[in-house]
Amino acid sequence: MERIAVLTSGGDSPGMNAAVRAAVRMAIEMKMQVFGVRRGFAGLIGGEFEQMTARSVGGIIQRGGTILQTARSAEFMTEKGQLEAIRNINRLGIGGLIVIGGNGSLTGALALHEKGVPVIGLPATIDNDISGTGMAIGVDTALNTALDAIDKIKDTASSHSRAFVIEVMGRNCGYLALMSALAGGAEMVLIPEVDVELSKVATELRDAYVRGKEHSIVVVAEGAKHRATDVARYLAERKGEAGFEVRLTILGHVQRGGSPSAFDRILATRFGARAVEELAKGTSGKMIGVRGTDLILVDLKDAVCEKRGLDLYLYELQNTLSR
Repeated sequence: MERIAVLTSGGDSPGMNAAVRAAVRMAIEMKMQVFGVRRGFAGLIGGEFEQMTARSVGGIIQRGGTILQTARSAEFMTEKGQLEAIRNINRLGIGGLIVIGGNGSLTGALALHEKGVPVIGLPATIDNDISGTGMAIGVDTALNTALDAIDKIKDTASSHSRAFVIEVMGRNCGYLALMSALAGGAEMVLIPEVDVELSKVATELRDAYVRGKEHSIVVVAEGAKHRATDVARYLAERKGEAGFEVRLTILGHVQRGGSPSAFDRILATRFGARAVEELAKGTSGKMIGVRGTDLILVDLKDAVCEKRGLDLYLYELQNTLSR
């Protein structure tokens, strides 16, 4: 294989640049030409290819976001869009493609594989909802960002004897919310996987107040049954029931940005290098995943067929330890 290309797609996550860097430098080491694709699948359709060198990826391992940029592309999900992308791949003589992204991106990678393009996928999503891998690129950094915010908010909550409702990302998966609540010692967590009524939230906060707690933290995943804004409004309207004054903090996109953690840099580097090695061996239709400390190959079909489940024992453990 003489030429490969790499793209980042979907929501950005810390560590994408480290994966791009590893893929580019490993490919060059293996005497391949490497092309970066700008703006994900949209760039693949638009022919936005740029040849990359070892210097192209110098000084990016510590940077958040993605130097290749990313974009959503409804056009790529059409037959016409996919054929245009493949035409551009063939025009440049590219023999393999590395796709870095979440579930939607890996679904696009699978579509190309099924049309004959050699593809390897790398899981990169702060939601950590990709089947077949214990961890995705960006999860550790986003979790530590959320945890740092919770720790800081807890200082203010304790100083003023207040309850804070904190919304973290997680539209379909409560991993970030659950793990940050568990690590941050929150009193309660609301996640998409478990329905909790607002009356129960008020009861839990009242019980915490009666037990003499100086503050309460409720972590809410954005995809939970009740949004954080609704939870905060409900509690504020029933201050007499909850005991605490209530404040709301929505962390938002701050969780996506920032310099990737050491864990994410190393994981992304291992993923990127392994992807090139697999393409060179003729592997296609696979995602690089991690199980424990070992890298594994997962069929793209299996990776995108369903969301990764959450360990609900940890949800029960969070409830137990918060009392």
